[in-house]
Amino acid sequence: MSTSVTALPMEHPDRHRLHDEIHARPVGQAPHPVVVFCLAVLNEGVSRDSELAHLAKLNAQTDTAGTTGNFARVRLPVGDIKWERHTEFTRYTMVLPIAQEAVSQRSAVMWFAQVRAAQEPYAKWFSEAPGQTIAAIEVTVLESLDDVLEQGNEVGRAWFGESTLLMSRLGTQGHSLVLTDFRVQNDGVERMLVLTPSYTSPARIGRTAHRLIEMEIYRLMALKGLPVAKSLGAQLSEAENALATIAREVESTTSQDPELLHDLASLAATIERANADHNYRFSATAAYHDIVLQRIKELRESPVPGIQTVGEFIERRLGPAMATVAATAKRLDSLSERVSRVSDLLRTRVNIMTEQQNQQLLEKLTRGQALQLKLQQTVEGLSIAAISYYVVSLIYYLAKAGKTAGWLPFSPDVVAGLSIAPTVLVVWQIVRRIHRKISHD
Repeated sequence: MSTSVTALPMEHPDRHRLHDEIHARPVGQAPHPVVVFCLAVLNEGVSRDSELAHLAKLNAQTDTAGTTGNFARVRLPVGDIKWERHTEFTRYTMVLPIAQEAVSQRSAVMWFAQVRAAQEPYAKWFSEAPGQTIAAIEVTVLESLDDVLEQGNEVGRAWFGESTLLMSRLGTQGHSLVLTDFRVQNDGVERMLVLTPSYTSPARIGRTAHRLIEMEIYRLMALKGLPVAKSLGAQLSEAENALATIAREVESTTSQDPELLHDLASLAATIERANADHNYRFSATAAYHDIVLQRIKELRESPVPGIQTVGEFIERRLGPAMATVAATAKRLDSLSERVSRVSDLLRTRVNIMTEQQNQQLLEKLTRGQALQLKLQQTVEGLSIAAISYYVVSLIYYLAKAGKTAGWLPFSPDVVAGLSIAPTVLVVWQIVRRIHRKISHD
């Protein structure tokens, strides 16, 4: 019984898209016997519309024009094909049920012939898929007619020949058995064989095939970071040596700071460019590796005595590669931090030298001001004498005029001589008062 809600707050524009994301890529069911073939292609430079146009070639009645997400399913006369577009790759998964009569023969040759005949109508379509192939995986799920382990030992060599065979029980009760050799065959396809008891549900078969396929695709996507890490190793070694040389030059007192700044700026630009070019690849590698480990955990493997499990094989060989990528990413980050620290040291050194130069300049300015003050005092003394001289001259001329007019009984020379000391004292007092006023202001 459902209850109708008539009033809700205004919806977020992405509410339904976010809600439906959990249903975006359904696993689907696969009743055995069945072949699940998955082609994963890198979609860099490939548009979504071109992939939908290629998908539409399967059936003229297939409607892909209204597809808004990154998932679509095309029903075929003998099965179906799913299209899933991810960030870096697109995968096409074909679920192809096979007649039960082909299983009873227990002949790998007859089985492969049956499967190839069923896939033949779509071989050309797969070969024309846009993008570059990163993985082609074929998971064959058969019903176990006897004990799963006994049949696995029997058919394993017939299917995979003399190559190293890996085998794991799946599920908490070990209900199923997966066999593979992780080798790309002459036709470019990697094969896995899953044996399940008759009571296994189609949903469980679909989940098992889905996990095995994703485990292998994400393993290959994770390994894309390994060539990048290896190629970057030599460049990082050169950068580390250059940084060590610059650090020694910074420690030296005879080095030229402008040249060091130029070399350090060039090195920092190189490191940052490498970080910008490869940071996404290293982050994606870590994310893909986590998904691989998660898919292995979901398989709930248990070992078969004397045979290495699928998960153990992957972890033993994928682990060192992921460690190399992680170490390179950490090395790149560490180098960037070290360049920053050396830059700080050099900047501190330049600042100290600048402060020393400023201090020397201030000392020179102080000495110049002291000398200027002494010169000014000397000039002021001369100015007092000059002013006093002019004032005494004026007094002399006044006294001379008064003598001539009969107003002054004394000699003008006597008047001028007696006025020198008072005049100098008065002029000195006036100049001193002016100095005090200027200093106060």
